[in-house]
Amino acid sequence: MKKGNWKNWLLAGLLIPSLAACSTSGSSSKTGDSDYPKKSIAVVAPSGAGGGWDLTARSLTKVLGETKLVDQTMTVENKPGGGGAVYLAEYATQHKKDDYKLYVNSPPILINNLKKEGNSPYGYKNTTPLAQLTKDFGAIVVKEDSKYNSLKELMEAVKKDPKSVTAAGGSAPGSMDHLVAVLPAYKSGVDPKSVKYVSYDGGGEAIAALLGGNADYIATDASAVGEFLKAGKVKVLGVSATERLKGDLADVPTFKEEGIDADFTIWRGIFGPKEMSDSAKDFWTKTLKDLDESKEWQAELERNGWESEFKDAEEFTSFLEEQEKQVEDLLKSLGMNK
Repeated sequence: MKKGNWKNWLLAGLLIPSLAACSTSGSSSKTGDSDYPKKSIAVVAPSGAGGGWDLTARSLTKVLGETKLVDQTMTVENKPGGGGAVYLAEYATQHKKDDYKLYVNSPPILINNLKKEGNSPYGYKNTTPLAQLTKDFGAIVVKEDSKYNSLKELMEAVKKDPKSVTAAGGSAPGSMDHLVAVLPAYKSGVDPKSVKYVSYDGGGEAIAALLGGNADYIATDASAVGEFLKAGKVKVLGVSATERLKGDLADVPTFKEEGIDADFTIWRGIFGPKEMSDSAKDFWTKTLKDLDESKEWQAELERNGWESEFKDAEEFTSFLEEQEKQVEDLLKSLGMNK
């Protein structure tokens, strides 16, 4: 070595490890941080406060904190618009690698992606499904003094003269309440396009319309009608469950019991970003399973009148594929598919 060059070699020896360390710390990879999570986590409800998505997000964050399953702070962000479609577009494009932003949704993530009018180019395949947390079902509801005493009677009237019977729901044509409203008619041999459907801004307004005599029946969430049934204001003619429900609706027959070969699950689940790291996905796989098995979560479900049905990421993804086909079939029957 020439005299004087030792300083250069020494400097290079010091710089190379330093540069390598900088390069490693600044890079990102699919594996993510092994110490995830290390900062606060936001759970987005793509709706205003008080709806099913919002309640699910708040229940989830509350119990994860109470049980110490997540040590980091968890917050709920409300991002309403387009039945969830507005925020999903943002989530799928601007937050596709953000492990610290989760997303709550339900069948509209499928419906909005498949329907023609006001459709979203994004769907569940633009996310990482993490788990189904709860299940609910559709209910066909009439006023207490309605002349219809069974779902079969109601469907016979719809079949005889579709325009003489008004159906209503708390969501736009082609959305969840509309699909539940026409499902028994479709399975009874009625052209769903002929069913007279009026949309209202939320389930509360739809029930008000029913009680006010502006609709013959409504389609809504089964968990939302218990108080009206107990108060003697409505009759529930059928639920879209595969077997009878417990509690207030224990005496209500399923669609299948009424001779209509159909069921429809209104699930609620949690999603991560499309390019979620392996470490974050592994964390949520374990944590959400532990949540489901906790007595605190089961008590929270009971408080909200929700049915427990947990599916892990793999089971949930398979289920979404199956329900996507069912939704597409219904939208085609309405002439509302893409």
